[in-house]
Amino acid sequence: MTLQQLRYVIGIAKVGSFNKAAENLFISQPSLTAAIRDLEEEIGIVIFNRTSRGVSLTPDGEEFVAQANQLYHHYETLRGRYDKAVQQKKKFAVSTQHYSFAVKSFVEMVKKFNIDEYEFALRETKTKDVIDDVAGLKSEIGILYLSNFNRKYINYLFKERDLEFHHLIDCKAYAYMWKNHPLATRRSVNLMDLSQYPCLSFEQSESGSYYFAEEILSTNEYHRTIKANDRATMLNLMVGLNGYTLCSGIISEEINGSDYVAVPFKDAKGEDDRTMEIGYVVKKNFMLSTICRIYIREMEEYLQSYTESHKQR
Repeated sequence: MTLQQLRYVIGIAKVGSFNKAAENLFISQPSLTAAIRDLEEEIGIVIFNRTSRGVSLTPDGEEFVAQANQLYHHYETLRGRYDKAVQQKKKFAVSTQHYSFAVKSFVEMVKKFNIDEYEFALRETKTKDVIDDVAGLKSEIGILYLSNFNRKYINYLFKERDLEFHHLIDCKAYAYMWKNHPLATRRSVNLMDLSQYPCLSFEQSESGSYYFAEEILSTNEYHRTIKANDRATMLNLMVGLNGYTLCSGIISEEINGSDYVAVPFKDAKGEDDRTMEIGYVVKKNFMLSTICRIYIREMEEYLQSYTESHKQR
């Protein structure tokens, strides 16, 4: 097994085609096919399912590519640091659910580096994609939350993908809405109060969508629901339709602006309803980069500041 073969496998898995991968890798398609066949024979597994519509990873192939990505990432990092002939930008990527604190912390982290020397990426995306991105090392770190409802299922996925979750903060649920919403000045709201307004949520994958929901209480029946794909659309729906979403309440005005408020959500009896445990997920036993450690510190400092200021209210 060679690093070149690993590079070939990663290239094919990325585009889902031998022909396209051969073009990207500057190798003939027959040579690429032969290299993969030799590798499969050597390691005793089938990595790719081959069909007339392209290729897909077998279950064994998914595990192999995840390990190959990790190994090749280490190789590229080592080569980039010590090989003076390699003039590559250092890369760092984050995949996250839609949290303004994650964006704010990312901004503060980037300010500490010369952008000319780095290639940064911030992906606000679906929950399953956060997990997949970190498992495949497309991103070094992912930000998401656990609750009593989704914890067992999400932890199962973490174990299956060789990931580990680290706690950042525990939050009660809040109803996030436009500052001129009829309920914006309430001290708290419950489901009865909110029933006449559209409940907004971020669109997720079809499979396991309840467990992947970014919003707490995803299994409740809402009379009016609207799904959005991005933060800007959701904010526009809050203004245009008096919509709301149930979230952590940790809001950065620098990112979202000052036209929105977070009202504490309580159940009908007036008691706090659900708790969200927000944290970050990384590859297990993976040595985090200096950039990643700085990003984690920025999040911890931001959340600590939020907690202290919130206690004073």
